[in-house]
Amino acid sequence: MKILLATVIAILLFSAGIVLAPYTQPWLAHFNIEVSASSTPTLPQERQGGDAAERKPIKYRHPMNPTIFSDTPAKDDMGMDYIPVYAGGDESGKAGPGFTIAPEVVNNLGVRTAQVERGDLARRIETVGYVDYDERALSHVHLRASGWVENLRVRTLGARVRKGDLLMEVYAPDLTNAQEEYLQSLRGGISLLKVSARDRLLALGVAENQIQQLEKEGHVRQLTAVYARQDGIVSALNIREGMYVMPQTELMTLADPSTVWIKAEVFEQQAGWLAVGQKAEVRLPHAPGEIWQGAVEYIYPDVEPKTRTIRARLRFPNPGERLKFNMFTDVVIHAEPRRDVLHIPREALIPTGVEQRVIVTLGEGRFEARTVQTGIESGERMEILSGLEKGEQAVTSAQFLLDSESSIRASIQRLTALPKPEIWAEGMINTVEAESHILNVTHAPIPELNWPAMTMDFSTARGVKLDQLQPGRKLRFRISEGEDGGYVIDAVDAARIQP
Repeated sequence: MKILLATVIAILLFSAGIVLAPYTQPWLAHFNIEVSASSTPTLPQERQGGDAAERKPIKYRHPMNPTIFSDTPAKDDMGMDYIPVYAGGDESGKAGPGFTIAPEVVNNLGVRTAQVERGDLARRIETVGYVDYDERALSHVHLRASGWVENLRVRTLGARVRKGDLLMEVYAPDLTNAQEEYLQSLRGGISLLKVSARDRLLALGVAENQIQQLEKEGHVRQLTAVYARQDGIVSALNIREGMYVMPQTELMTLADPSTVWIKAEVFEQQAGWLAVGQKAEVRLPHAPGEIWQGAVEYIYPDVEPKTRTIRARLRFPNPGERLKFNMFTDVVIHAEPRRDVLHIPREALIPTGVEQRVIVTLGEGRFEARTVQTGIESGERMEILSGLEKGEQAVTSAQFLLDSESSIRASIQRLTALPKPEIWAEGMINTVEAESHILNVTHAPIPELNWPAMTMDFSTARGVKLDQLQPGRKLRFRISEGEDGGYVIDAVDAARIQP
């Protein structure tokens, strides 16, 4: 009976110790009394969670300068917390691609994301242009006979003229002689000579009304008048009073400002987007809020050698002459959109000079740097040809810091990669070819390579000395994979060479 009672009391005391151990542990710790971890039973899940919680950062990295580290938590000059760096490069201990950033750091960096979308992507050609003359409304003034300019009425560029206005008078001996011949044909009454002399005056540029006036007056005019053939402004003036001019001399040019051309310059990479008839919008710096609507009328077939651009021509009416010649304009040409393509905000793209990257958030503080192939750029959107999927979240702010974090961790992983295990084997030397650095060895099984015992030739590294190796001796040697994929002996354990 006493034995049974003692057994029951022992069981009760043991159970009470197990129940009260978690509560008495802090009290014992206050008196510096260590309590064994085994005193308190823990579940496997609790132990795993405790291990993860006990992980501490090994360093703290500057949020803006990845080359600056601190052994203790710190803040930079802008008040941003240093980023904790854990052993193995993972703050959470979770497996998977990418890298992890602590939630508080993500919040401090102000990380924002945007969804990868699929849809139509407008192709807008945003460029500049300049106002030019409508070349179909230009007229050049030439004489058909050599002479001297007299009584020049138009003396400045930009002067306005109307059709029929007197531009100048010229003294041309050929015109004077032609008038004299025509008057003589009229007096002679020979119709054939009359027709011939009249045709010569017309060929020399004398107007029909001037010929009729010559017939009425009956005497030769020494000065011949030159009149404007259209309304316009003088866009070029190459003569002055009293100059001697010839038929090849361009006296002046008249331009009609009622219609103008706008020549837009488009980069070579956008040349394939252009087509005649596409809608276009023109804006002027001096008229904010106003838009001129037009269409592409013509695409020039050549590329400007200096600017490497292609010119597209637009034509606009110009009431009130608000579009001044040589004025710069902002031009938007609406090309055919790209259908059903992936696209992201342009600010999410990280150009490195060699490739394009995008930081993708994987959830729970994990991020991954992706290499992407880009297509066209349309406003604030960028087409993605490969590297992303619809619905993924791309980082649009602080992505450069995250990309720096990814690059640093990849570099650390490369630097701390575990070395390959050494492979040692034992065998018997059969032959030694010192000149060709080849040993024929009968070796024991090599379990690291799943090789059975066999006889084979091994090349030896340059640093291996062969003068102590003799056929018939046992030795211990190390092998490694060579550049050609074969295995070579790169070390010999001299202490284990046996006769």
